[in-house]
Amino acid sequence: MKQIVLALATVVTLFSCSNNNSSDTAAAVEKAKKETIDSINAINVAKQQVIDSMNAVKHSAHKGKTMEAATPNSYAAPSTAAADNTPAPAPAPAAKKKKGWSHTAKGAVVGAGAGAITGAIINPDHVKGAAIGTIIGAGVGAGTGAIVDHAKKKKAANQ
Repeated sequence: MKQIVLALATVVTLFSCSNNNSSDTAAAVEKAKKETIDSINAINVAKQQVIDSMNAVKHSAHKGKTMEAATPNSYAAPSTAAADNTPAPAPAPAAKKKKGWSHTAKGAVVGAGAGAITGAIINPDHVKGAAIGTIIGAGVGAGTGAIVDHAKKKKAANQ
């Protein structure tokens, strides 16, 4: 009789704990859904504001056109006399020279790839061998690349 009461008490306890846990989980899921929807709505509002400001600039540009200067493919700047509260568009950033990867980074990537392939081939446990080979190869490749970078800096400084 004692065992039946103990088993029944255990079952009741487990069910009551799982019900509380599932309701907490459901509340957390609902809260996460609501926060996600709110953030999406905020993004949509920001997008709409950008669209509205672009439309305002477009309409002010059309108001400032003169008939003799207007051609099908021309663009007239917005009139300065227009009482428009939209901000002026930001100037385009100057084109920067694209900088490539350093020899250290290239060496690390190439070394990691070569080490992963070699480690997977050599070690009977292919995953473990690939992981170890990746780490060793990346280290050796980065070290070699750093030596090349240092030599190039030294050569550039001497010229």
